[in-house]
Amino acid sequence: MKPDWDAPAYQRVSAPQFEWGRGVIDRITLQGDEHAIDAGCGTGRVTRLLAERLPRGTVLALDASERMVEEAGRLLADLAPRVRVERADLTALALADEADLLVSTATFHWILDHDLLFARLRAALRPGGRLVAQCGGAGNIARTLRAADEVAARPAYAAALAGMSAVWLFADHHATACRLERAGFASPRAWLEDAPVHFPDVGAGAEFLATVVLRHHLKRLDPGLRDRFAREVAELCLLPDGRMEIDYVRLNMEARRPV
Repeated sequence: MKPDWDAPAYQRVSAPQFEWGRGVIDRITLQGDEHAIDAGCGTGRVTRLLAERLPRGTVLALDASERMVEEAGRLLADLAPRVRVERADLTALALADEADLLVSTATFHWILDHDLLFARLRAALRPGGRLVAQCGGAGNIARTLRAADEVAARPAYAAALAGMSAVWLFADHHATACRLERAGFASPRAWLEDAPVHFPDVGAGAEFLATVVLRHHLKRLDPGLRDRFAREVAELCLLPDGRMEIDYVRLNMEARRPV
């Protein structure tokens, strides 16, 4: 079973995801009356930005995490009923009403079957509806994960962390465009961009790693070892100036459902 998110902690540390999401929302041309889906809404910070751009529209915010849905529902309650928050598995998405726009940020890389994902997202859009999304792409957090592997091999952690299975799919832009086309989208575009994130010190970096990047590792460790593990990984990611860096790479995509 996948460990659920610590939603309040994510709300506290997710400034990088929020800024990436802001950039995605800012590049979308909107009339203001669209019916939109935020696929993978997390705690709803980006959902609120999208809703602000749709004063005469609606947003259906979806997330697979029960804790994220609870937190987003609480934080977005002032926007109800124009904004609704529901729990949903994006690979089994079946909605009664089709949307004009489907937005997603920092979510798709947590889903291993992108062919199935894109097929379900296409079905959720009306003819002519748009998909605009961003997630982790090829090369994302590669150095950070090498640091995690190095620490995981140390005697204190090796037995608990042996044989970890893949939890991410960091796809490249060419494969993503092909998958979108196979799923029935028209004019798919996909591109990668480097987006490294910096933290002022080991402590701040370790908190972020524990909440976002290493939560599957930490779930397998004894509670007394979790903070230590995250800190040791953060120490391997230090720059000469004392900052801690996570080597993020973002995969952007845009496509339409044919009319």
